Amino acid sequence: MNPLLQVENLTVSYQVSARNDWPWTPPKTLTAVNQVSLEVRKRETLGVVGESGSGKTTLAKAIVGTAPIGAGRILLNGIDLASLDIEVRRQIRKEISMVFQDPLAALNPRMTVGQIIAEPLRTHRPRLDNSEVKSRVGNMMERVGLLPNLANRYPHEFSGGQCQRIGIARALVLKPKLVICDEPVAALDVSVRAQVVNLLQDLQREFGMAMIVISHDMSIIKHISARILVMYVGQTMEVAPALELVMRPQHPYTKALISSVPVPDPIAERLRPRTILKGELPSPLNPVDGCVFESRCPQARPDCRTSRPVLQRLSKDHLVACPYHDVSGIT
Repeated sequence: MNPLLQVENLTVSYQVSARNDWPWTPPKTLTAVNQVSLEVRKRETLGVVGESGSGKTTLAKAIVGTAPIGAGRILLNGIDLASLDIEVRRQIRKEISMVFQDPLAALNPRMTVGQIIAEPLRTHRPRLDNSEVKSRVGNMMERVGLLPNLANRYPHEFSGGQCQRIGIARALVLKPKLVICDEPVAALDVSVRAQVVNLLQDLQREFGMAMIVISHDMSIIKHISARILVMYVGQTMEVAPALELVMRPQHPYTKALISSVPVPDPIAERLRPRTILKGELPSPLNPVDGCVFESRCPQARPDCRTSRPVLQRLSKDHLVACPYHDVSGIT
């Protein structure tokens, strides 16, 4: 089956200057995403996990077209989005939508909920009459668990969980083929997180869309994803099916992330071994020659400082960027 989305060697860089630099000091290059490749299949959920600053959100912005692409390609159904003219690209972009991290900040406080959800329809379906738009908005509100008679209220009148449901309704009202969820439950109470995650899974089964779910929380990613991509300082560390990655992680950074997931049993939680990372993260303003994880890796070797590891294929869907991985159990 051909993938719905292909990202090939994507690099996203920014020119930045320090506040105390002289006016004639040349800006430095900050590489937020460095040669990342991924595939998303139809109806599949790809989880992207990593610490803050690993480039997850920048990757999402590049896919939806709001971050500059320095190198690489983004293909949707085999079509290179960068090669299209503005009007055609606009038509294609409606197949990709996004759910943001802060539900209240992502909603316009001057617009009613009905106007917010209807905005994509007004933009991409201008021929729809008002009654049809109102009907679609009401149906979508019901589908995400909101009463249609709340359409005339404003975002500040809703709770954080309800605001995220509004954001999900806005993202899905056009029935896109791909939805990118950037930390969709990070700003929500613990009691509401499971409801939103289950809602996303129900809507995915109903609408048949693919999803990219971004989070720093491995427990959420392993629950919702079919495959998981692990990022660190803008680079891919490991990609594997979710169960295989959780049960047999190969990269030291992946092992540390999985070790950080709490176990419900307090005795088992207290007795289980932990991987605690030490050292400092390398700055993306000062790229290293070798492995970006070398400064914190518990099994680093001298050549890790000088040689950048490449992704090695351990099985059909399992890739790891570490030459010293443990191959036991990989078939």
